[in-house]
Amino acid sequence: MNFINKTYSLTILVCLFFVSMYSQTELKNKIVDFSTMIPIESASIYIQNTTTGTISNADGKFVLLVSDTMENDTLVISSIGYKSFKALVKDFDNTEEVFLEEDIASLDEVLLVGEPRPKTGNEIVLKMISKLPDNLPELPYLEKGFLRHKERNKKEFKWLIESAITLYDSSAQSPAYKNLKVNVDEMRKSYDLRDVDSLLAYTAYLKQNGNKNLRAKNLKRDTIKTASLVKAIKWNDIRTNGLQNLFIGKLNLLRNTKSPRSLFGEHILDYHQFELDTVLVDNERKIYKIKISEGKEYINLETKGIFDAGYIANGWLYVYWDTYAVKKIEYELIAASEAQKNRSKILFDTQINHKLVVTYMEYDGKMYTNYISYETPKLVNVGSNTSKNDDKEAEQRAKDERYYKTIQEILFTEIVLDSEVVQSILHSDWDSNIFSIKPYNKGFWDNYNTLLESEEDEKLIQDLTKRSSLFKD
Repeated sequence: MNFINKTYSLTILVCLFFVSMYSQTELKNKIVDFSTMIPIESASIYIQNTTTGTISNADGKFVLLVSDTMENDTLVISSIGYKSFKALVKDFDNTEEVFLEEDIASLDEVLLVGEPRPKTGNEIVLKMISKLPDNLPELPYLEKGFLRHKERNKKEFKWLIESAITLYDSSAQSPAYKNLKVNVDEMRKSYDLRDVDSLLAYTAYLKQNGNKNLRAKNLKRDTIKTASLVKAIKWNDIRTNGLQNLFIGKLNLLRNTKSPRSLFGEHILDYHQFELDTVLVDNERKIYKIKISEGKEYINLETKGIFDAGYIANGWLYVYWDTYAVKKIEYELIAASEAQKNRSKILFDTQINHKLVVTYMEYDGKMYTNYISYETPKLVNVGSNTSKNDDKEAEQRAKDERYYKTIQEILFTEIVLDSEVVQSILHSDWDSNIFSIKPYNKGFWDNYNTLLESEEDEKLIQDLTKRSSLFKD
């Protein structure tokens, strides 16, 4: 969907979203643990009572563009387990690092209240699930955000895509596969420098379309049309890293609790067990830290065209003590069945197949998705297996180049609740394909809030730039 060339209503929406492009103030700094001097990753940086914000990168650094009209508003910097930092936007010092002090609540103190409360991790999570209708949005809304898609082997970046996206959701209580949409509004990307195994992708593509007994070794490259190989590669990209899969699939844990066989649905304790670890503080509110571990049944994501079964879960849940709303989910799926362990080792050289981090922000009394990080291995270059080679250095170099992974990060910074605006956009064309070809709009990106790259990522992006022009029209 191209906002500029659509209807008058879309033009109005663009004005609402991007009026803050002009006369902006840049806030940037580094967030550090006061005691250890270690950078704090994934801290929340936002303007109080708005959805304008960002998060800190792996080096604890951030950059946030805010409208000059917000100079008298309060900037909040918070992280779970720390006391928050607050200052007026106009008084914020970009030259002084921000130090956060540890802040831990006493579990005994928290439980000394008049009303009965759940005491175990399982009980707290079941209460959290029952409170979702109160905590998640009940009316249609739009969210605007920034997406960064990175593909790399163990040595370097091979592909970088950045997109401005719009998410529509009719209600957190409705089936996601029917009532949730994603659109790519703007895009910029590098050339695709991946070493793609075309025959492998083509074989999987044909199998998906009915040729179940086909093997890649039975195919010859010079007998296949290039257009067919390109179609297969694009299909493999979408099935593995399509936005529709991320938002509609089982890994959208809270959004899909009403869906059949959902991971956080009525059978949640069959797939997981939860143990209360401690009680922390987040922005002056007590918050449960709950350990996620395996249940009695294996987890199957049921991704079409992919053997995505035989996992166990591991991670952490952070749930507010007062409302039982979820602040943060750290969730990974580890190969556990013999079939999945063998597949993961051979194809990906890892047993962690899915690694997900989701944080939520409170706005107008409801919790909205704030940040998503999703990492998964990807079968791109099967290369040559040198496991029988006596040259250990050569073997390691081959492994570093052979195995790929993708990392997708999404930061949402705008929420639209106006029903007329939401409905006007709903009836427009939607395209969720981040791999499609779109023109590079430099003026748009010069004034758009993006996630700050870590120092490691920045170096890898510079290396990628040397080999190909980034963000070329």
